[in-house]
Amino acid sequence: MTSLTSRQFYWSIRRELWENRYLFLAPLAVAAAILAGYLINAFTSRVSMLVVGSVGIGSPYAMAGGLLICTGCMIGAYYCVDALYGERRDRAILFWKSLPVSDRLTVLSKASIPLIVLPAIVFVIMIATHLALLALEAASGGFARLHVLLLVKVWIAVLYGLAAIALWHAPIFGWLLLVSAWARRSVLLWVLLPPIAIGILERIVFNTAHFAQFLQYRCLGWFTEAFNQRGPCCVPDPLKILTPARFFASPGLWFGLAAAVIFLAGAARLRRSR
Repeated sequence: MTSLTSRQFYWSIRRELWENRYLFLAPLAVAAAILAGYLINAFTSRVSMLVVGSVGIGSPYAMAGGLLICTGCMIGAYYCVDALYGERRDRAILFWKSLPVSDRLTVLSKASIPLIVLPAIVFVIMIATHLALLALEAASGGFARLHVLLLVKVWIAVLYGLAAIALWHAPIFGWLLLVSAWARRSVLLWVLLPPIAIGILERIVFNTAHFAQFLQYRCLGWFTEAFNQRGPCCVPDPLKILTPARFFASPGLWFGLAAAVIFLAGAARLRRSR
């Protein structure tokens, strides 16, 4: 990118954050609810806060990370559904197209929200939530340096997982942006109707469910490809279950990224013609 294009891209992302403040307010609200729920549970049950020290499945650390990641995925999908359709609905596109910013750059800036910006927001908020839980643990006298060292490894694993989710779900976000640029109304209906119709038609005609299995793999395959499923649920070192070589060698990843490029190119072309 040239310096001018880089500045346009930067301000396009700033514009998306200004117009869609739920991108960071919703994860913050979830984090606040997690901390409030933990404090209420700790005081009402009168259980020692030493249980925070565990970072295994079921611990407040794991629950906070899982809830924030799920929140980020749902927010990303909601954003993409409304990103290009909302411009036409309120006719804001008439103003934005008057600016010297290309349709391709606009679509790329919108695609970068669920692929780059939102995972970064979720990661920062998750670290802040974990640090708050650590502070509560220290206040209760259960602070342990080992937990801090293990949390750092957990953060590395979560950062890798967020990157894997973003890359794996890129064609899904691209499809949502494409439909958002094409549909004149009822965007969510047009997003869901074709996959449902294809699945029902396949079941009626061939009595198979290959398309449904493909959709399941596209939604959840990042976990099976990016992490070692044969390891125990609670491992001493979270970094040992990461399988980046297998993930980046997966054909599903690269076919998905190719489909994402096609969808985004189609979205940019539709935005130009609409």
